Amino acid sequence: MYEGIKDIVSDKVDIIYDEEMSKHTSFKIGGKADIFAVVDSVEDLIQIEKYAKENNIFTFIMGNGSNLLVSDNGIRGIVIKLGDEFKKISVEEEYITVGAACSINALAQFALENELTGFEWAFGIPGSVGGAVFMNAGAYGGSMSDVVFETTYLDENYNLCKLESDKHKFGYRKSVFKTKEINGIILSTKIKLKKGDKKEIWEGMQKYINARIEKQPLNMPSAGSVFKRPDGHFVGKMIEDLGLKGFTIGGAQVSEKHAGFIVNLGDATSKDIKELIKYIQSKVKEKYNVDLETEVLEVGE
Repeated sequence: MYEGIKDIVSDKVDIIYDEEMSKHTSFKIGGKADIFAVVDSVEDLIQIEKYAKENNIFTFIMGNGSNLLVSDNGIRGIVIKLGDEFKKISVEEEYITVGAACSINALAQFALENELTGFEWAFGIPGSVGGAVFMNAGAYGGSMSDVVFETTYLDENYNLCKLESDKHKFGYRKSVFKTKEINGIILSTKIKLKKGDKKEIWEGMQKYINARIEKQPLNMPSAGSVFKRPDGHFVGKMIEDLGLKGFTIGGAQVSEKHAGFIVNLGDATSKDIKELIKYIQSKVKEKYNVDLETEVLEVGE
């Protein structure tokens, strides 16, 4: 099925067959991907996408894997991860241009070094910049929609395009990329911050990372907050008030530290996580008549 794929890309592309996706997700869960390709140029990315389209093969672009729940049966197709060339950062006055594969933490540190404020809230978020733009990641009252100025992406016809901030149609944990209004691959984004005091920026970053350490189960495999916040409710409090802290199905547990998190006790399967999610949703619906939507992205068979 994948004959000739190595012939159509440069030798810079790292192609791995039958790669365990549990190595690449923060949940430490997931079966094998048929092909896992680490790509370091737009040209190679285009070649793989063309190859997949011509051969009717599914492709999935992944970031840091911090918001993914991969099926126990794995992924039939090609998982593409953007490599080091997509982690570059540059600054011009109050604007930072950053590759989609760069981590949120590296971007926050870069903003600090350049005395730019407005991104402190993101320090400690484990995802990539591309993933953060895709889902309009946010925390502590801040979100990507506050800072994104322009995004460069590859459209479905392999054209390089730029999208201005207001065209992203950012909403709660969504953008035009998430809703598929634009079927494109995010390559980089430009954010606009403000000049600030380095000491104050650092103190802000420390405040947010300390809050995460205090309240979140950062020492255990998870995918962050599992559910979107419904209007007028706090997910963690609802789940805690139902007495579900510590509730376990298989190797999946409602975190004893923060009920809005599900953690992998060490041997959890994707099936365990999904069953626990459904159980929580049913109990919340029964008690509060609230439909909990997940933030976690499910992928695979």
